Amino acid sequence: MKDKEFGLGQNKIKIGKDTLDFLAKASNGDARNALNALELAVKTGAKDETGKIVVDKKLVKESLQKSHLLYDKKGDEHYNIISALHKSLCGSDADASLYWLGRMLVSGEDPLYVARRLVRFASEDVGLANSQALTQAVAGYQACHFIGMPECEVILAQVVVYLAKCKKSNDLYTAYLEMEKDVKETMDEPVPIHLRNAPTKLMKNLGFGKDYKYSPDFGYKEKQEYLPKSLKGKKYLKNDLK
Repeated sequence: MKDKEFGLGQNKIKIGKDTLDFLAKASNGDARNALNALELAVKTGAKDETGKIVVDKKLVKESLQKSHLLYDKKGDEHYNIISALHKSLCGSDADASLYWLGRMLVSGEDPLYVARRLVRFASEDVGLANSQALTQAVAGYQACHFIGMPECEVILAQVVVYLAKCKKSNDLYTAYLEMEKDVKETMDEPVPIHLRNAPTKLMKNLGFGKDYKYSPDFGYKEKQEYLPKSLKGKKYLKNDLK
């Protein structure tokens, strides 16, 4: 009885086994795509003399094409919508962020894909401005993994709203990009001798580890260079986030 109260259960539908088989094959095993196409077919289908909505292969094919155009997981619209979500989060617009999240989930996007993007956003665009953002995003991913759709949609909504309302900082992201560029240009730069490990007597005789200042012995206020010589004094974190 409950099945008739939700979804398409209240509609009188006429659909043959061959049409259902065609729908299953054409959906490539994606149940949500199949349901979206079926729902669209029922909404646009004509009724016969008995009042039943007739769903045939032609109507199913047209519905699949329309639903595919609305959201193609591997096409431009997929990337356009995830871009819209990212930009809305960055702009701290919680309502718009929720909307673009919904566009993806209702269209059948993998919730774990969305959750992964939110984990990345937590570090790239929130970063140390709110270190709890990463914890929230990872917890959201784990929860989505545990319970799946449709139950996890509200969990993603919680993470999206939290991230949208967070104070933002991309200092970590820009610092990493600048550091990565320096690393590629200084791969042959030797480790400063006072920072080198000296597990053997020979290495100690060569001066490895000599003059190294053990931070706890100096109250963590020692003056000491930790970068290669060519990068001495280099600062990647411009705002000195802690």
